[in-house]
Amino acid sequence: MRLQSLVCLLMLALPSTAAFAQNSPVGRWKTVDDETGKVKSIVEISQASNGTLQGKVVEILQSEHGPNPLCEKCEGSNRNKPVKGMTILWGLKQDGKIWSGGTVLDPEKGKTYKSKLELLDGGQKLGMSGCIAFICRQQVWLRQ
Repeated sequence: MRLQSLVCLLMLALPSTAAFAQNSPVGRWKTVDDETGKVKSIVEISQASNGTLQGKVVEILQSEHGPNPLCEKCEGSNRNKPVKGMTILWGLKQDGKIWSGGTVLDPEKGKTYKSKLELLDGGQKLGMSGCIAFICRQQVWLRQ
């Protein structure tokens, strides 16, 4: 009888957990290049110990530089490091329905930009913007 109660309780909790996931960028996302429309990688967004969001490349799906590209144009500690496993998004704080105040690294160009995230289509898509001054570009990532 206890096992049935536990199973019922877990079944009731699952929809609310799924609903929570749809209201947060936390999870795995297929990155889609805004210029080519091609899916390039899988980025896993998680909550850092300080409460901000961060994103790490967990899989390379397509690259002009082979299956294990290096961040050749990066500066500092990321220079010539594998892109797979690299944190490319960090410091995002929730501000209403968006997460802003963060930084995104473009490993192909080796440049960093101010970033913000916004959930789209009921949490199935993610608008990821990178900005320099007033010029912004947005990629729409797909929830995996």
